[in-house]
Amino acid sequence: MTVGRALSVSLQGVDGTTVEVEADVGRGLPGMHIGGLGDAAVAEARERVRTAALNSGLTWPKTKVVVSMSPASLRKHGSAFDLAIVCAVLSAAARDAGAQGRLSRTVLLGEVGLDGTVRPVPGVLPAVLAARDAGVKWVVVPRANLAEAALVTGIGVGGVATLAQLWRWALTGDGVDEAADPVAVPGPDVPDMRDIHGQDDARAALEVVAAGGHHLFLTGPPGTGKSMLAARLPGILPPLGEREALEVTAVHSVDGRMSDGGGLVTRPPFVAPHHTVTPAALVGGGSGVPKPGAVSLAHRGVLFLDEVTLMPARTLDALRTPLERGEVTLLRARHQVRYPCRVQLVLAANPCPCGAAEPDECSCAPGVRRRHLSAVSGPLRDRIDVHLPIHPRHAVLRPEPGEDSAAIRDRVTEARDRARTRWRDRGLGEIPVNADVPGPWLRREAPADDIAMAYLQCRLGERTVTQRGVDRALRVAWTLADLAGRGTPTLDDVARACELHEPATAGIPA
Repeated sequence: MTVGRALSVSLQGVDGTTVEVEADVGRGLPGMHIGGLGDAAVAEARERVRTAALNSGLTWPKTKVVVSMSPASLRKHGSAFDLAIVCAVLSAAARDAGAQGRLSRTVLLGEVGLDGTVRPVPGVLPAVLAARDAGVKWVVVPRANLAEAALVTGIGVGGVATLAQLWRWALTGDGVDEAADPVAVPGPDVPDMRDIHGQDDARAALEVVAAGGHHLFLTGPPGTGKSMLAARLPGILPPLGEREALEVTAVHSVDGRMSDGGGLVTRPPFVAPHHTVTPAALVGGGSGVPKPGAVSLAHRGVLFLDEVTLMPARTLDALRTPLERGEVTLLRARHQVRYPCRVQLVLAANPCPCGAAEPDECSCAPGVRRRHLSAVSGPLRDRIDVHLPIHPRHAVLRPEPGEDSAAIRDRVTEARDRARTRWRDRGLGEIPVNADVPGPWLRREAPADDIAMAYLQCRLGERTVTQRGVDRALRVAWTLADLAGRGTPTLDDVARACELHEPATAGIPA
């Protein structure tokens, strides 16, 4: 008896586990059984791989075939196991020592068509990362996924277009396509800050938000530029580092959003779902294999929720835990998946239902205005570092453009570098932005100067700010100090931070 073996990867979110596929060709009535907790796509591989092999001119055994995928307790989803299944069976039938040796130490990813073509599958990037971390030295993927797989260093990558080409490589060790040097595919064009005329306070606040990684809540009448400001935030964020780019690209790969070139995502993403978005579409979910939601697709970038007061409270409150933890964990009866979601949240809303341009033109009663903005719950509002009202009178028509995004991005990058160095020197490790510094540690180890802390204590005693609000004000104050090149936040920094943290409901009469 000869058992054929090949390797593949089972994905749970962006985490992967190496799977060993074994095939036994023995006595019995012709047929094929696949075990190992596979889903419908895995079960359907029985006829798919057999037909693909025959149509490729390969010999398929006319006896009983048993395929086992281990660990057997791990749920396995999708058609990416096709190549490993068919090669394990062919290896068991051929009893070729060379093929068995190569296949037993190679991860195979890909779906086969009935004509023997090898088709692309989602999730190749995180699967190759998992294979490399498991010590695998070689992986073969569909030719269409080759550029994506080549983004991972430290592992050999080959591509195939047909099952016949793959089996020829298994027998001889030659014939797979080699990957070209990986390239970064430019993302969509990002609007420039120079297009914003006036709104100096809003521009300055947006720079603070970008430098510190803070969440932002924009309020203002229709047409004052809330969406325009939000769309320009990614353009003043620094480019993604290599590790961050791999994280973002892995999420996009699982969701099947990789570009045709399969390049690395190097710009912070910008995701703006409609206000009718469901909780599952926002944080992730769905039947079968839970898919990443908008908050994970915006990982390391910006999640923009316009008309946020029209969104159901249940949908908005689903963001509270992901924003705090920086990841989403989706539980199912037999498994769980994890997706990262370190985002900058930007909310936008009209200040009242009527949307009047000026307060004296508003026909809404104070209670109506308060209820309108209270659609965003207090706990979620308290997680927002910066609340920024946008006033139409601050927008001007002038021919000269404002400062461009590149100049602002340079200052933002310098401020982030200053913060990263400071937190590393103080023993916090790699903290990329001030918004990620733990609040208790910040109050204990990195407070503002004595006068500024006394001011915060006074605000806390007057109940004009919560304990979480104190932490967020300190984080914003550190960002203001970083932008100004100061070593410690001053009273002016803390006062400005408290002003920026004040919610839009604060000025509405009770």
